[in-house]
Formats: sequence, structure tokens, C-alpha cells
Amino acid sequence: MEEEVRQPKLHTRAIHAGDRKRTGSFIPVTTPIHTATSYFYEDMADLERVFANEMPGWNYSRHGNPTNEALEALMTSLEGGGCSMSCGSGMAALHLAILAALLDRRKVILAATALYGATISMLMKVLEPQGIETFFVDFNDEAAVAAAIAEHKPGALLLETISNPLVRVAPLDRIAAMAKAAGSEVIVDSTFSTPLVMRPLEHGATYVVHSLTKYLSGHGDMLGGIVVTDKANLDALQSLSRALGPVLGPFEAYLAMRGIKSFPVRMERHCSNACKVASWLATHPGVDRVYFPGDPAHPDAAAIKRLFAPNLYGAIVSFEVKGADQAKMFALMNAFRIVVPATSLGDVHTMASYSAMSSHRELSPKHRARLGIQDNLLRLSIGIEAVEDIMADLDQALNAVR
Repeated sequence: MEEEVRQPKLHTRAIHAGDRKRTGSFIPVTTPIHTATSYFYEDMADLERVFANEMPGWNYSRHGNPTNEALEALMTSLEGGGCSMSCGSGMAALHLAILAALLDRRKVILAATALYGATISMLMKVLEPQGIETFFVDFNDEAAVAAAIAEHKPGALLLETISNPLVRVAPLDRIAAMAKAAGSEVIVDSTFSTPLVMRPLEHGATYVVHSLTKYLSGHGDMLGGIVVTDKANLDALQSLSRALGPVLGPFEAYLAMRGIKSFPVRMERHCSNACKVASWLATHPGVDRVYFPGDPAHPDAAAIKRLFAPNLYGAIVSFEVKGADQAKMFALMNAFRIVVPATSLGDVHTMASYSAMSSHRELSPKHRARLGIQDNLLRLSIGIEAVEDIMADLDQALNAVR
């Protein structure tokens, strides 16, 4: 009787998966940066077999690169998928996933109303003029989702694991079951949760997308994205990637892999700090309201308990500043000493983003208000500093503008 091979835990796979491919007579400890744009073989017949996918190998870096493929193997392992495709940005990865999902389906998307502003812009300003219709629905209202699926017969559903910036969590498992019954694909942007907190493929998603720029690489020094899906969708992803060319560079792929090795440990600290900061902000006299998935009174607490790993809630904490307008919000951000007021998230340092100015600036004020994004809302990406220092900086800045 053969001994069952034990699957290493995620923390171990983050360090080892994808690495240590033999190169000639030696094995490099980490994956090298392969900068070559093209490859040849001693026998032209071998190059023909590589082109025909009859033997493993590389021919042109838009079609594949050893560094990128190591990163893709790593992310496939972490998400429990069958294949991955790396891209030059998270938005490029999302675009690729949408096109792959709709290749042989109705060109109709049912999207969550709570989405990243750039995603909404892509749906409305890029895809809609190309004939891909989008209808929006509150994905936290299961009856409304069921009705919208029946009415619009979408080829794909699109949502985020944790919405930006108000941290709503849709019941992905139940939505995926509805989509499967209707023959629709499910695309999930899992940037805010990472594979440590939640793995959408395990709950019925077809495609999971990450901005590698954020928690996975974690150091604010590379731009990239990735799509993870089942092996059956590899041909579609490859053909679209080769035609459109949203290719991640090998230097960025190397940086992403280096960051991912420590991401589970970093993410645990991010999450722990976020819980403490959210609880503290809820008691601050300068704060009107706090939005955080770990709040026991969160409107989606049941889905969070069902879908998230125990005691991990992500590291995004949004809050409304009492009586603040845009000028006061700018003054608050100018007053920070440790918190970095920059347009991103997921770095090792704590970051603050004013959604009305950055992530959702392309939406009209009325549209933002309908989504619940007020002019006094600030989104924090909690870093891994000493949590006492994070809270002290927030406190002095809030007190400075009261």
C-alpha cells in the first residue's frame, strides 16, 4: 500500500513552491531572473515541439518565461488551483480573467455594486463600448442576486472577497452555487483577503485575481497581477495573454516571489494589528464610524464566519472622521508621522487612502454617496509596525484636526 503524500501547509508552500528547478548540473536556491526574450534549441525540431506544446520549454517571453512560470506555480499552489497567468498589473489580470470567462458565454456581466473604482471604470468605459454589458446588484442580497441572474442570464459574475473600501463580504459560496446552476462563471478579486484568509476556488469561484503589488509582494516595490483558475481554462488564458501581451516582467516576477515567501507571517501580523486598531478607533471621540470585517456586529458576520480562516479578517480598516470635509481630511493626512498617505495598500507600513480622491475619484459624488462612500471616509491598510505606534500616530493626527 502506497503511503499518502502529505500536502505541506500554506506557510511552507509559500517558501518552497515553484522554486529549485534544476539548471544544468546545479539547482539554484531561489529562482533566477531570466531576462532573455527568446530561446532556441540545438535541434530546430525541439523548438517546433515546444511551439506545439509537445514538450516543455520556452520560445518567446510573451508566451512564457522561466521566472514567471515559477511565480505562477507558486500562486497555483497557494490558491489550490490548476494553473495561473501572471500579468503586468492587477487590473490587467482582472481584464484577462473577464475575457477568458466570457469567451464562450453571453457577453453579460453581473457585478457587485461594491467594487474598486477602477474596476467599475473598466466595466463601463472599456468593456461596455466593446459590447460587454454590465448590470450591478447588491451581492449581499441573495434574493436580488438570484433575480438578477434569472433576468440578465450573465456569462459571468464579478465580486471582491472584501469590498473596497467599506469591507462588505458577500456570501460567495451561495452566490457561486447560483451561478453554477445558471451556467455562469464566477470571477473574484481576492486582493484584500489573500490565500491565507480565504481561497475563493474552494467556495466555487472559477477565477481568482490578485494584485501582486499588495499583500503578496508586500513591500511597495513591484507592480503585477495574477489570475488563478482550473487547468481547463489554461488554453483560454494563454491564447488571450499571447494575443494581448499583458506580460509581467521577470524582475517583477522575482520580486513577487521573494515577497510571497514571507507573506503568511506578515499577513498574520497585519490582521492582528488591524483588529487592535479597529477596536481602538471605535472608542475615539474624533471617529463617527468604523468599518472592519472583525467587528462582531458586521452586517456580513455570518458569511465571514463561514468563509474566512479563524481569527483572520484582513487588514483594511475604514473609518469616518467626525464632522470632516475634504479640507479636514487633507489636514488629517498631512498630520501623519508614521502612517503613509499613499495610493496603495498591503505594504509593510501602514497606509492611508482617501477614497474620494483616489480609488473612487472617477465616480461622481452622487455615485459615491449611493455606495456609502462619504467625503469623511478614510481607508487604512494596517501595517506590521508596533501597533502602539500606529495608534499613537492616528491619535495625534485625529486630535490635531478636532
